Amino acid sequence: MKKWQIQQPDEAAAKNIQANSDLSLFCAELLTVRGYRTIEETASQFSCPALSDPFLIRDMQAAADCLNAAIDSGEKICVYGDYDCDGVMATVILYSYLMELGADVVYYIPERSEGYGMNLNALETLKAQGVSLIVTVDNGIAALEEADWIAEQGMRLVITDHHQPYSTLPAAVAVVDPHRVDCPSPFSLFCGAGLALKLVAAMDGGDMTFALEQFGDLAAIATVADVVSLTGENRFLVQQGLRLLANTERPGLLALLELTGMQGKTLTATNLAFTLAPRINAAGRFGSPKLAVSLLLAETMEEAMPLAKQLEQCNRQRKEAEADILQEIQEQIQEHPELIQQRVLLFSGKDWHHGVIGIVAARLEEQFGKPVMVLTIEGEQARGSARSFGDFSVFACLDACRSHLTKYGGHPGAGGFSLSAAEIPAFFAAVQQYAAEQFPHMPQMTLQADRLLLPQDLTIENIASLSVLEPYGEGNPAPVFAICHAVLEAIQPLSGGLHSKLKLRYGSLYLDVLLFRVSPDAVGLPLQSMCDFLVTAECKTFQGRPQLSLIVKDYRRSGISQAKYFAAREAYETVCRKEPLPDAYYAAMTPTRSELVQVYRHLPETPLAMDTLFIQLQSQYNYGKLRLILDIFAELKLIQMDVWKETVQRLPVTGTVQLEQSAILAEIQEKTGRVSYDK
Repeated sequence: MKKWQIQQPDEAAAKNIQANSDLSLFCAELLTVRGYRTIEETASQFSCPALSDPFLIRDMQAAADCLNAAIDSGEKICVYGDYDCDGVMATVILYSYLMELGADVVYYIPERSEGYGMNLNALETLKAQGVSLIVTVDNGIAALEEADWIAEQGMRLVITDHHQPYSTLPAAVAVVDPHRVDCPSPFSLFCGAGLALKLVAAMDGGDMTFALEQFGDLAAIATVADVVSLTGENRFLVQQGLRLLANTERPGLLALLELTGMQGKTLTATNLAFTLAPRINAAGRFGSPKLAVSLLLAETMEEAMPLAKQLEQCNRQRKEAEADILQEIQEQIQEHPELIQQRVLLFSGKDWHHGVIGIVAARLEEQFGKPVMVLTIEGEQARGSARSFGDFSVFACLDACRSHLTKYGGHPGAGGFSLSAAEIPAFFAAVQQYAAEQFPHMPQMTLQADRLLLPQDLTIENIASLSVLEPYGEGNPAPVFAICHAVLEAIQPLSGGLHSKLKLRYGSLYLDVLLFRVSPDAVGLPLQSMCDFLVTAECKTFQGRPQLSLIVKDYRRSGISQAKYFAAREAYETVCRKEPLPDAYYAAMTPTRSELVQVYRHLPETPLAMDTLFIQLQSQYNYGKLRLILDIFAELKLIQMDVWKETVQRLPVTGTVQLEQSAILAEIQEKTGRVSYDK
């Protein structure tokens, strides 16, 4: 179970915003939850009428002049990109434009096995090919040594990058990075493709119109895929890019839209993130990024469709590899449940595909609500990917454990690292020690709801009025609403049982809500029970009529005291880690014989969600005591626990079981000084 935080609108500020705009009161209330108090504050983030002058970005003039001069003099230019979706799109934008101008141009994108950014082997190859000018897209700001090497060879370098610069900039003709401390650009949150678009405009004299019309579709996909903030100029860029995508004539994109079933449908930032972006990324993970570039440069559908099908195959391989790794991790957890009681979850396996371990880490982080690190062991070396949230910074943790690493980098929410396989046990121990010292109480993953929806709020007019806030993405997430104390009337299977439709009675309303990736038998909610839901809401048209579409993000039985639940869960995990607790905690968690008997009799012979069991018994047991009781039963083979699915069921018993045979029970009794039970 995850922590929920349900926000409350500022009614006075909402009325002020509504009075000075054409927004609905419902929309204005949501804006106040997100920190806006006036229409001026709102307009600064949501009303961007155009992209700003590219020459406001430091060194953009020098970069444009250098490239234009190189074209005129017939120099050989290389666009040096990156293997992710942003790097691919940025490469295609700049390479295509230079080709249109008649430049002698090649592109180079390193394979994932080469690692991110410039490398000397690639640079030596480019020099041998006669390249005299290299322009980077989506990389280069950290390439201090490579920049020096390029200068020593008499070559020139232009850098365009959107990552944070070091205190020392690389030696280059131009370093275009809006995060430079001396950059006067009014907006700095572009992705690499957004900067490539600005560079194209700068080379064309500064007017953004041509660049946006030619390449806005590619820049929009990259902006969504790279999870940069969809505010300010990025918001305008994605809005325009979605318009262009709806009418695109680019064969590569048309082929992808056809294969993903999106052709002719309304395109949003959200479905770009879940359809086109993963397939472009899959090329760099399970094929070559050159495959994605070739697709986007294709001039006919006959050329594009086979390439798109190859990308589709790469994406299927990505899903299969991801599923295989998750299956191995599930088996590790089933065999060693203590793995998920740690402050930071750490998993390793041999020859897991390094292109998907980051995705796996993100999925595990969401499933278990804890920071996660996933490592693949490749011979004597290992590399890993980490994901986190809240105050627990991945980069700070890796930095504190750097003595065990050969390479690391990242930011608070994510990072990558390499180390010797022999160092893995020491590294794991160091991570847990760092977490224990810095975070006696680990951050709780918190799901934010913009507001509570009462039955009278659930109208098509209210939900439709929020469309002005689109596109949704980083910095402007799709609204999430809480529906509390709804009665579950029915559960129906969808897509052969892969998903579920829940029928709810909410006051006088009857609602259908969709629950994806959860089968009906895994919902874990009894019919006619009162439940709470976090949902997203949108208006869709069905048979020519508008209707509400509600999709569940999280759910649980009504009546849970979050503070007590998470305090008890933390105490339980502390006991599992054999770390000390105040004596009173042990007394509160130690079960009596009658409590053990009562819980056992309550358990069904079919799987029951542990959280559901807790809800049913919460008036008598805190979460920590209940979990210890289940651990005792599992140890004695009285029940089967699936700690991955978090379910429990009673097993058939053929003989007498002695409670005192439980080492778990004996240990917790020793902490409280209680005597052993009778047989």
